[in-house]
Order: sequence, then structure tokens, then C-alpha cells
Amino acid sequence: MRVEGWPNLQKSIEVRSILWRHFQHRYIHLKITVITAVYNRPGTVGQAIDSVANQSFPDVEHLIIDGASSDATIMEIERHRHSSMIVYSEPDEGIYDALNKGVKRASGDIVGVMHSDDVFAHDDVLTRVSQAFSDHNLDAVYGDLQYVSAGDGDKVIRHWVSGPYSPAKLRRGWMPPHPTMYLRREVFDKFGAYDTSYRIAADYDAFLRWFGRGKLQMGYIPEVLVKMRVGGESNRSLGRILHKSREDYGALCANNIGGLGTLALKNLRKVSQFFVR
Repeated sequence: MRVEGWPNLQKSIEVRSILWRHFQHRYIHLKITVITAVYNRPGTVGQAIDSVANQSFPDVEHLIIDGASSDATIMEIERHRHSSMIVYSEPDEGIYDALNKGVKRASGDIVGVMHSDDVFAHDDVLTRVSQAFSDHNLDAVYGDLQYVSAGDGDKVIRHWVSGPYSPAKLRRGWMPPHPTMYLRREVFDKFGAYDTSYRIAADYDAFLRWFGRGKLQMGYIPEVLVKMRVGGESNRSLGRILHKSREDYGALCANNIGGLGTLALKNLRKVSQFFVR
């Protein structure tokens, strides 16, 4: 629309048009990017892909970041390919490097992860996520998670009930399950992605940086959003558990959130997850 002879009015109309398009893009129509980092997981990656493909939410971009797998993983990825999926296969420096590549390539307004061993709890998870972001004050949303048997996805080993967020909880060792967290793209732009100097706990460091130092706002979806097979990167052996504890402590100190007391409380929080069903 052009208004001849009225430059100030014309400028006002154009500004309002730009602001309205921004409002529509940010608050009405949302595109969600789901990132799957994978390396040599032919037995599970197909289920993860199908879980994303079956989501009822219509506007999803699924980025598969494969670390140049040396087995049948790529064949399995291709076998489960869907129209919203984009595949990259190249060497990387580990899962957090792969996730960072995905973040850089993401075109969605909202960004989250689907690990190659995980699945969504139901087909409406991303719809729930989108609905939660109708509150434009929120920078992130998260939910609950179930650890399930590697051989039986219906057998629950641990039930992680996150509960509502408050900043005071950070010093008491609280954090939400990383696979259930979805963030506005601007969070990565402003506060950075994953620090690859952490081999296991870069997600915890990022969380402390975003919400401890960045003081961003989170919303809680009180239901199970993701099912995770036991045997993840951080809990495969006693050595990995100890290494993760050292990295967690380093992340706490680096972000000035707490110390050994916070680390102890963070680990103690896991005990109740084995009893809640």
C-alpha cells in the first residue's frame, strides 16, 4: 500500500506493517526446529525420527546431525526420512559440537533436541510446546521425563518430575530435563549455545548460563514429554558419573551459582526419581 504525498503517514504505515509481521511471526505462527545429534545408533535413530514425524504440530524442521557414522546409521536415517527432515553427515567433535551445528542451521523460532535414543511421549508434545509459548514472556518451556528400559520402552526405570521453576532452586541443585527443554532462538543468539570444553555437562553449563546469569523466564508443562532410554552419555559407567560430577562442579563455579553443596543436592534429587511412578 502506497500513500502518495504523505511521507510521514507512509512511514508510519510501513513501520506498523513491519511490527505486525514481527508480532505474527513471534507470537502467532511458530516454527519449531528439533535437532537430533547421532553417531552409530542404527538400532534407535529410526524410532527417534518417527517420533518427530508423527507430531501433530504442523510446522516442524527436523535437523539430523550425523557425525559421519561408520555403521548402518545413515541407511536407517534414509529409511525413515520424512518431508520435514534435513540430514547433514560430517565428522564432529562430539554431541555438543553436533548440537551447536544444528543450532547454527536451525531456521525455527523455537529450538529443542531429540536425542537419537529418545522418543516423544505422545504425538502432541510439540503442540503443547507451541501452546505454552503463547505466553510471550517465556524464553523457554520444559516438562517431565521418564527413563525407560533400553529393551522395553514401556518399562519405566525413573520418573523425573521437574516441577515449576524458581531462580532460588538453582542453588539447590535443580535443573529441568534437557531433552524436554525448548528455547526461543534468541536465547542462543544472545547467550550462546553449548561450551564444547565440557564433554558431558555442557547442557548443565548452558542451563546455568541461560537462567542463572541470563535470568530468563521458563514455563513448566506438567506432563511427561520425552522418554529416554537408560544408558545415556553421562551415566554409562562409574567413571563417566564421576567425570560428570567434576564437570557439573566446574559449571557451577564458572557461573557463580553454587559449589559442593549445590552439587550434592543435585545428585540427591535423583533418588526420589526411582520411587515416583
